[in-house]
Amino acid sequence: MQTIGPDIGERTSGVRGPAFPQRRRLALRDARRQVGRGRAFAREALADWGWDGRDTAEDALLVVSELVTNASLHAGGCHELLLRSGDAFRVEVYDGLGDLRRLVSASRRGGPGDVRPPGLPGGHGLRLVRRLADRWGAEVVGQGKVVWAEFDAERLLTGRPGRA
Repeated sequence: MQTIGPDIGERTSGVRGPAFPQRRRLALRDARRQVGRGRAFAREALADWGWDGRDTAEDALLVVSELVTNASLHAGGCHELLLRSGDAFRVEVYDGLGDLRRLVSASRRGGPGDVRPPGLPGGHGLRLVRRLADRWGAEVVGQGKVVWAEFDAERLLTGRPGRA
């Protein structure tokens, strides 16, 4: 199921993109090919919102793929993908596992104290999210959690970082 509609909120700042905040929702519970469907859904939203002309849009699509993959492999499946526009492109992935401990551990891989041998495949998705997104985080929601990432609209339009 897909839903598309205006989000509740004020008109966005002077950054081009949708005139008003938008949101798009894609139900993925029990869906096949969750990663491909999520990525295609995000690509369409970025194009519709005028944010598909820079490498940053490809970074955002990679982050969508990583978050949906992580939910699919490690959290009982991705239940829903929610995209929001405004001053930022926000990606929210909802899953059915409300445990943040594994998420925190995975996000620190490759940092000080990591005993994982370098060069092993897998286990680097959240490091990519942390490096590519302007902001990211997670919170418990009901019986599951939402992992989110944001890309500033200005960066999507110009390829340059926005205001810090």
